[in-house]
Formats: sequence, structure tokens, C-alpha cells
Amino acid sequence: MSRFKRTFLTLALLTFTGISGWTAALAANAKNPNSELIIAQQTDAKTLDPSMTTDVYSQNLTLQIYDRLFDWTADVKLENNLAESYKQVDPLTLQVKIKKGVKFHNGDELTAEDVKFSLERASKSGAVSSFMAIVDKVDIVDPYTVNIVTKKPFGPLVGNLAHGSGAILNKKYVEGNPDKAFFEPVGTGPFRFDSWKAGDRITLKANKEYFRGAPGVDSVVFRVIPEGTNRSIALETKEVDVVFAIYPVDTDIVRSKDYLVLHEVPSLSTTYIGINFNKKPLSDLRVREALAYGIDLQSIADTAYQKAAIVADSFVPPAVMGVNKDLKYRKRDVAKAKTLLTEAGYKDGLDLKIWVNENPARKDAAVIMQDQLKEVGINLSVETLEWSSYLDRISKGEHDLFILGWPTSPDPNETMYPIFHSSNFGFGGNRSFYKNERVDELLDKGSETLDIDARIPLYQEAQKIVYDDLAVLPILYPSDFMGTQKYISGFEPTPRSVFLIRNVKKNK
Repeated sequence: MSRFKRTFLTLALLTFTGISGWTAALAANAKNPNSELIIAQQTDAKTLDPSMTTDVYSQNLTLQIYDRLFDWTADVKLENNLAESYKQVDPLTLQVKIKKGVKFHNGDELTAEDVKFSLERASKSGAVSSFMAIVDKVDIVDPYTVNIVTKKPFGPLVGNLAHGSGAILNKKYVEGNPDKAFFEPVGTGPFRFDSWKAGDRITLKANKEYFRGAPGVDSVVFRVIPEGTNRSIALETKEVDVVFAIYPVDTDIVRSKDYLVLHEVPSLSTTYIGINFNKKPLSDLRVREALAYGIDLQSIADTAYQKAAIVADSFVPPAVMGVNKDLKYRKRDVAKAKTLLTEAGYKDGLDLKIWVNENPARKDAAVIMQDQLKEVGINLSVETLEWSSYLDRISKGEHDLFILGWPTSPDPNETMYPIFHSSNFGFGGNRSFYKNERVDELLDKGSETLDIDARIPLYQEAQKIVYDDLAVLPILYPSDFMGTQKYISGFEPTPRSVFLIRNVKKNK
């Protein structure tokens, strides 16, 4: 046989094989077209170690892989998850009975040893100290019962245990595989880890033996699509099934298609300007006030956020228990802002820098502020940073100003303690490095008080102090937009900006 014929036959065989493989893949998909759910989000997970991060992109992964003793439902109510029942034994001790027969993805049964290991490990992590450092120790009563002992009485404990950092790990697996435990994680959750292509996608497979029932899809792919409009276009062209974050500027892309659904939820979140108290001149209250009076928040809500936000009167959103309704945002007053700058010794103006991430609404907000503050005498430069670098650098205090959001729960402790208590400088949440002894005292008393009605006045006083101090400059309470294909069911929008997807189905 000639070389030409051999080459031709080889090419023909390869082509046939390729077509056959492609046809087989199509056939397999035709048998089960609804098996894979593709979700787009802005950035990759920073880590799959739930004790090392509080960002929503990482939590959207860890919430699927791991379980917690308790969970927040989509309508922001607490429910038992791994916990069968619980009771407050004394002011320092919460006794939790664990559900029997729950299996980790590797087949190991979950026991009290895993709960003790996980919560004590999380309590020592600086990254989640504002949620978990209150745990002093976990005593094992029997293989399915633990006593969670706190360092002091702590009213919000059950809510904190529902946070992503309260994930229950497999003690034996983590201790036996320290190098890969969080690159190939093992949990009890509705989805098992499958693969991670850094910067591109993480793939999870359904845990068919999940104790709360098998998930609605066989696998889920979390795709990284950094640019907001590209995420919306990927939904429009049916490359993805769900987009967790649709930016206000892109909502019309989704609204215009009858095969797509746009979900809008007023979020339990505050978008704010963080102010570095460790840097002059920002340590001067008059400069902070000049900033506040130099900015028109309503124009930012209307323009940068396409009217999909409410101007923030204080840091605490209206839906949080105990919001101080006496606080009102500072309306723009250029003359007052100039006077304050002059009194602070900056009659000729000053230069400041504000950092933002890739969120287009935040970038637009910063540019609007830049123009408005010129009239006051503040030259504001705007710098955009990649998400991981952004979080790291503002946590280290390298910034002047930054724009960030803080998603919370209805409990005022989760709203205020991480951001304003001085024990949480940097990675703990207090990235303004703000310290006020009276605020620390009030937040401590608020968390130590078990009666919610008695806690409310303490948080209201703390809100007034951080408002007067301009510990941060709240901008607005945004709506969250999510997009899905119309054939998606079981997707529950939530105001907490993180999602549980075990009930999501594709119904093509």
C-alpha cells in the first residue's frame, strides 16, 4: 500500500473516530440532557478551605461541598442541617445532637470528633475570627453529641455556626492529607469535588447519597467569567445556565429575552467606602466629613447602579434587627466640605486614591466621586485591582480608600462586629482599622446578651457612634440581580449573596 493511501486511511479512521466520539457524546447527552448545571461567577475561589475566607465566590463553592450544623434558608431563616437538635445548657454551653448516619464523600461517617476538630480549627483562624473566635472549646458528650463552649455568653452563636466558616470537615482526611485537603476537599455536602482548573472552572459531582436527598443535577460547573457583560452574554447564548451576579448595566440583556429570567432581590448588604484610619489625613474626622459632604450618593445610586439601589443612611441595612432609624445620610454640601478641608489644614486641596475591583458599578461610582470631589478640592485617583490582590492589599492596610460590599444576616452582630470591632483589623473584616473603645464595649455586650430585645439598644448606640465617627462611609443598599435560563427550576434567590443549589434542576 502506498504512503498516500496509508495516510488517507489513517486520516479517514481518525475522522470517523472523532465523529463517532462526538456522536457518542451527543447521544449520551441526549439520554440525559439535564445532567450538568453550568454557573458563571466573577472570579475563582480563593481557597476551598472554609476557615480561610469569607468572600462570596469561595463560599459559593464551599457551601455545596461541606455542611454546617445550621443553615440560613433563602428567606433568611435559621434551620437545622447536620444538627438534629440543640439546647442552651448554660450561658456558655450550647449542646448539639448530630444526625446519625451522615457520610463524608469518602465513605467515612461523620461523628462528634469531626465537629470538635472543625470548630476548634476555625476558632483559631484569623480570617474568620469575627465569626468563630468566640468558640473556646468543643467537648464530646458521646459520638453524636457535642457541647460547644464559648469564651463568654454569646447570643448570635447559632447564626454564626450557619456561616460558611462553620463547615464541618473530615478530621481524619484533613490530618492525613494536609497538602491536598483543600485542593481536593472532602465534605458531607450535596456535591463532591471533582476537578479544579485554576482561573477557569471548578467541577463538582452530585453526592447521590446525600442525607437530605440527591441533588437535582448530576454535576455542576462553576465557570469563571470576570467581565460582567460577558457573563450576561454567556447566559443569552445559552453557554451557561445560571449567572450569580448580573450587573445593573447588563440587566436589559436578560430582560430582553423571553427564554431568560432576571431575579432581583434587595440584598442584605451594604456597599461602602472603607477609610484607612492609619493614614493621614484620613485619621482626621474633618477630612472624612469633607469626603462625605463632597459626594452625592443619590447620583451614584441613579447612575452607577441604574436606580437599583437605595441610598444608605447608615451601615446597617433596613432589614437587619435593631436598625437605628434616626440616622440619615449626609447630603452633598460643597461649601461645607471646603470649609472642613480648610479647618483640617488643606485649604489648597489634597490627593487621595480609591481602590475598586472589576465591578463596573463600583468603578462608575468611583469615577462619579472623582468628578464631584474636584469641586471640593480633593484630587481622587481611581485604581482597579484584581479581586484576590484587592482583598489581600486592603486587608494589609495599603489603601487610602476602597469600595466594598458587606453581605450579612438579619442579626446586627454579623453586620457590625466584623467591620467595627478592633479585634478584627485587616483580614478579620475591619479594613478601615477603626478603633473606638465604646464601640468595642457595646458590640461585646451585644453579643454576650442572650435576649435579643436587650441587645437592640446596644447595637443602636454603636451605630450612632460609628456614624458620628465616619468609621466607614456607607454608600447604598444595592439590589442583587441573578439570571437563569427559563428551564431552570428550584433556584432560590437570596439576599445574602451566597447560594445553595442542591434543589436546582434543568427541565428542558
